[in-house]
Amino acid sequence: MMEQLEKIEKRYGELEERMSQPEVATNQGLLQELARERSSLEDVVKLYRKYKKTSKELEGVRSMHDSGSDEAMATLVKQETESLEAKLADLTAELKKALIPRDPNDEKDIIIEIRAGTGGTEAAIFAADLYRLYSRYAQNKGWKTDILSMSESGIGGFKEMIFEVRGKGAYSRLKYERGVHRVQRVPVTEASGRIHTSTATVAVLPKAEEVDIEIKPEDLRVDIFHSGGAGGQNVNKVASAVRMTHLPTGMVVVCQDERSQLQNKIKALSVMRTRLLDIERRKQEEQITSDRRSQVGSGERSEKIRTYNYPQDRVTDHRINASQHNLPRFMDGALDEMIDILATSEQTRQLEGQGM
Repeated sequence: MMEQLEKIEKRYGELEERMSQPEVATNQGLLQELARERSSLEDVVKLYRKYKKTSKELEGVRSMHDSGSDEAMATLVKQETESLEAKLADLTAELKKALIPRDPNDEKDIIIEIRAGTGGTEAAIFAADLYRLYSRYAQNKGWKTDILSMSESGIGGFKEMIFEVRGKGAYSRLKYERGVHRVQRVPVTEASGRIHTSTATVAVLPKAEEVDIEIKPEDLRVDIFHSGGAGGQNVNKVASAVRMTHLPTGMVVVCQDERSQLQNKIKALSVMRTRLLDIERRKQEEQITSDRRSQVGSGERSEKIRTYNYPQDRVTDHRINASQHNLPRFMDGALDEMIDILATSEQTRQLEGQGM
């Protein structure tokens, strides 16, 4: 580990030296590229330098102990030694975590796709509940959300909801939400008070930029039509809704929530690019199917990652076998505690995999 840290610190120094060169300072593209790499190493380098400083302090205190001293001084030296040893152990643990390879998508904005699974109207209502959960969580984090496409169903539900979340670290936090979510409760449509089980699927996709994937104009067919949803006279009377088809894959994206045809085209292209990037990424991981089953499965109840049990006021994440109570608070955006446990579990798994 120390050899790896030495290499990182050396590379950090090289980057700082290069960035100070006049020919680099005038090349904005290269300067930004070097700055991004330096930024990615900065936290590790700071930790390592703090580790080296603490290690040197501990060495100095130990030498005082070895040189011999009176009893009072020996007690002070012992206390200081124990304090520095504990600090060094904490820094070592932090360094191990910092050396875990970071997901390159962690700082990206995201597109979340929520779809009603099994359970009919109740599944659609649950999909709307999940949208509200993530919207409130994003609001609590100071992130921005923007609906890209939605298909409403009955009494306040959604067959499908696709929206963007923009904010630093959005993917790093919400990536743990992808999968099948199961709800157990008495639906508002149930007269007899019987508990129903329904599901909704959640896909969390790192948003693709233009540089990530190229879409050729000749590979797209764009159809314009009148919006059929709510939104006022202008939205419904003016042909501004967009149906975009990627001809090589057959992928279709519909956006109709903006007043402007151009705005809907921009949103549709953003979703299209993100979905295509997701397919390419999954091909590279050899885990892809065309409908992203590795994220959301088929929507069957048996594939659940989390259960929301309303009668027992409990939410349970089955990946880590952890439960929390106060379900209304959780559904109002209090996701951090659960996400922290999932992130820690993932870090532990990675550390064990690297033999740290």
